[in-house]
Amino acid sequence: MAIESSTMGWISKRGWNRVVLTVVLVVWPICLWTLAVPGAHAQTWTWIKGTNSIDPSGVYGTQGVAALANTPGGRDSGMTWRGSGGALYLFGGNGLDSAGDDGKLNDVWVYSASSGQWTWLKGAKTIMQGGTYGTVETPDPANTPGARRDAMVWTGKDGKFYLFGGEGYDSEDYNGWLNDTWRYDPGTNQWTWLKGADTRDQYGTYGTQGTPDSANTPGGRLRASAWTYGDGKFYLFGGEGYNDTGDYGDLNDVWRYDPVTNQWTWLNGTTAVDQNGIYGTPGTPAPDSIPGSREHCASWLGRDGFLYLFGGYGLDNVGNRGWLNDLWRYDVKTNQWTWLTGRDVIGQAGAYGTLLRPASDNTPGARRAAMAWTSVDGSLYLFGGEGYDSTGFRDWLNDVWKYAPPVNLWIWMKGSNECDESAVYGTRGTPSPDNISGARQLGMTWTDTAGAFYLFGGQGYNGAENYGRLNDLWRIRLKPSGAGDAWLLY
Repeated sequence: MAIESSTMGWISKRGWNRVVLTVVLVVWPICLWTLAVPGAHAQTWTWIKGTNSIDPSGVYGTQGVAALANTPGGRDSGMTWRGSGGALYLFGGNGLDSAGDDGKLNDVWVYSASSGQWTWLKGAKTIMQGGTYGTVETPDPANTPGARRDAMVWTGKDGKFYLFGGEGYDSEDYNGWLNDTWRYDPGTNQWTWLKGADTRDQYGTYGTQGTPDSANTPGGRLRASAWTYGDGKFYLFGGEGYNDTGDYGDLNDVWRYDPVTNQWTWLNGTTAVDQNGIYGTPGTPAPDSIPGSREHCASWLGRDGFLYLFGGYGLDNVGNRGWLNDLWRYDVKTNQWTWLTGRDVIGQAGAYGTLLRPASDNTPGARRAAMAWTSVDGSLYLFGGEGYDSTGFRDWLNDVWKYAPPVNLWIWMKGSNECDESAVYGTRGTPSPDNISGARQLGMTWTDTAGAFYLFGGQGYNGAENYGRLNDLWRIRLKPSGAGDAWLLY
């Protein structure tokens, strides 16, 4: 009180409390960031399964039976879920089947980290399979979505897995853009067709903005962003596909799907394709702010309850189309977007700064088809993709970035600041600081409850500088290893 009444007498008690709170919540976290110790952070890649060659065929074994030899073939653009007990599920994508033929797949796999074994559960071991839809909302052992890539997926509170759209084969064996919604029950190994058409290239039915309706359905699309929110509802943004009038292009619409009512709601964005971004002021939400139409973004659900979106391929603030590096936040409660960092124009090179040192001007280069995950401490991680390195050259990347929402800062964690780096595999199953996943895009990812990140396949480079489809399974652990890493806790 003596300080308040004399040397700081010009600050009221409430004002002084605000100063203290600001120091604790703002200044102290930033100080912790600046105290980061290079090399003190445990960030080690481990090659744990699969081959170190390109374009390997799948080894399916016996359906439903785990075996050490089983491995999905090289592939990209598949869909993933994490099941109970840490089981990692994989569905479809573009890749090689049991005979080495290359195309879209509809196989379901599960990987057990404890046993180190893959199991082929369902679907065909050959490419180009059409969908078997059955009756709407009725599970059946015969039901199976058609082979596809770049669909959107969610995990429900009921422990079941949900899937929407993508590019693939419909009930008539025609390939196109799909708008079907499916549910997979890992307990019964059965699919259920829930909603949407069983034929390709359907237009969207938007209805009234903000109002759920059984008739509402997004149009056929692929490469959209998807989130599972804490209330059990699923969110969808953009992608490449059809609007309500049959126009085809990149989209910037926001949708919500309620698995309880089996209804879609159009929430935000336009019904038109190829819309410019409206950026507003960085850090300031506004009703008219919205990312431009785009596809292949990185996306996260933050521990703070916000939905985050980074980059992708789409339109900037003046309508130029290309690779983006803008970071956005969507507030489910207010239905508003906020532009946080990055540029509002396409084609930006990465600003890497110093490895393991945060800085206000650090920003990943513009990219698409990157892989993303949220850590147990709430940090948002980004890996690779196709985009721009520190020199402004564009190709495939293997850089690992971390974004901390509370302080709005990026930090370059691992990997190269230049494109087209080959992998360093080391010994299978043995972690080493020298190991590194090769530059790639369109890999399939999971996280476990301990904070480890798993990466499977994609298009990229192996250890011999060869480029192709991969089936290597990697794990990286990014967590504090000592007092010097206090900044990880914000």
